[in-house]
Amino acid sequence: MTQGEQHPNSAESQAAPAAATEPSNAEAAAGPQLEGVEAGDALMIQLAEAQAKLTEMQDAYLRAKAEADNTRRRAQEDIAKAHKFAIESFAESLLPVRDSLEMALKVETPSIESLKEGVDMTLKQLVAAFDKHRLIEVNPQQGEKLDPMKHQAISMVPAEQEANTIVTVLQKGYMISDRLLRPALVTVSQST
Repeated sequence: MTQGEQHPNSAESQAAPAAATEPSNAEAAAGPQLEGVEAGDALMIQLAEAQAKLTEMQDAYLRAKAEADNTRRRAQEDIAKAHKFAIESFAESLLPVRDSLEMALKVETPSIESLKEGVDMTLKQLVAAFDKHRLIEVNPQQGEKLDPMKHQAISMVPAEQEANTIVTVLQKGYMISDRLLRPALVTVSQST
């Protein structure tokens, strides 16, 4: 053999080991397709799971929104009822006072003593109603300092007391719980 010629078996022998280690074109083309199909299936599964989770979250959101709307509506109804019937309990406690006054007027020939006794009993019923509903009397004493949050000075009079102290109470005031309902009307001493 000459140098330019090669032995036919030598090319084959060199090509054979290379062919044995490399996959064929058909195998190479099928490999990525199988991997692509598996990856596509995994993505489809993930997409289906995400869509199921989204549906579940949308349902939970709608339920929570409906519950919040129902709670808001019930609260508004409760407030409306509270406003409407807020005075009901107080009115119930005043009914016996009215009954007593009406009974006193039905007596044909009342004596001074029976009238006084009836008025005293009626006043006790009224005081009990006030106490029950925390309607507190504001009745300052002479010499107390004027408290503009509870007292209203009608006039200033010369007195031997310190300036701006209460000289006389013209009308009691009232508080309901911690809120002033009516200030006590008072006269106060003027500065000398």
